[in-house]
Amino acid sequence: MTSVAHLARRFLTSLSRTAPAASDAAWAASQLLPVEAELWKRMTVQDRRHSILVARRFVQFAPDAERAEVAGALLHDVGKLASGLGTFGRVLATLVGPRTDRFRQYYDHERLGAEMLVAAGSRPVTIELAQGRGPHAPELRRADNI
Repeated sequence: MTSVAHLARRFLTSLSRTAPAASDAAWAASQLLPVEAELWKRMTVQDRRHSILVARRFVQFAPDAERAEVAGALLHDVGKLASGLGTFGRVLATLVGPRTDRFRQYYDHERLGAEMLVAAGSRPVTIELAQGRGPHAPELRRADNI
C-alpha cells in the first residue's frame, strides 16, 4: 500500500515542470530500446524525473538486474499516458477512485503500459517488471515507494 507521505512527496515533486537533467535523460536512453525511448519521451517531465529516480534506486536494490529490467523500472508508469490526466486529475482519481473512464485508465496503468510495451516489441522481462511482476518486482516496489 502506498503511504500518505509517499503520495504527498510525489505530489510536491510533480508541481515542477523542470525536465530531467541531460545526463539523467542520457542514462535513461542508454537503458531503453529505441522504441521504448520514444515511449519514455512521451511521458510527462514529472513522470520521466520520477522514473529516473525509481530506476536508479532499483539498480541499487537489484545490482544484478539486466538492462531490460532497468527498462521495466524506467517504464513502470508509461501506461499513465493512456489516461491523459495531469497532476490534479491524478490527485482527484486517487481520492475518489476509478469512477470515470479516464480514472479507470489511470488505475489500470500497469496493464495498459504492458500493452504499450508489447506493441513496442519490448522484451518479456521488461513487460513483466513494468506490470509489477517477476523476480525483481519487490525491489521495484521498494524503489517506487520510498
